[in-house]
Amino acid sequence: QVLLVESGGGSAQAGGSLRLSCVATATFYRASIMAWFRQAPGKERQGVASISLHGDSALYAASAKGRFSISADKNKNAMTLQMNSLKDEDTGIYYCAGQWGGVAGEWLSPTSYSHWGQGTQVTVAS
Repeated sequence: QVLLVESGGGSAQAGGSLRLSCVATATFYRASIMAWFRQAPGKERQGVASISLHGDSALYAASAKGRFSISADKNKNAMTLQMNSLKDEDTGIYYCAGQWGGVAGEWLSPTSYSHWGQGTQVTVAS
């Protein structure tokens, strides 16, 4: 059983920063890809950023490029999302997701991930 636990959510002013963390109970060396998703009120869950655990290449949604940075520490089974220049539209529940035991699929598709965290709330106020 793989558990993902997020932390670091909270409230911030527009233009501010927040750093999200996700820790897994399973080794990252057996995972193929990790990602952060956001679900805004009344909207579907959307990919924000992903990172390959075979080479550390990162991908970002257009809304996150230039403002967010994803990283992973395979020795600590931990992933972070540094969010800068926050905007109102960044508000939502942020979920950590990972794929264990399979090949990484399309990173933007929630179905590409085998395990999910419970989510952490991020609220940005202007």
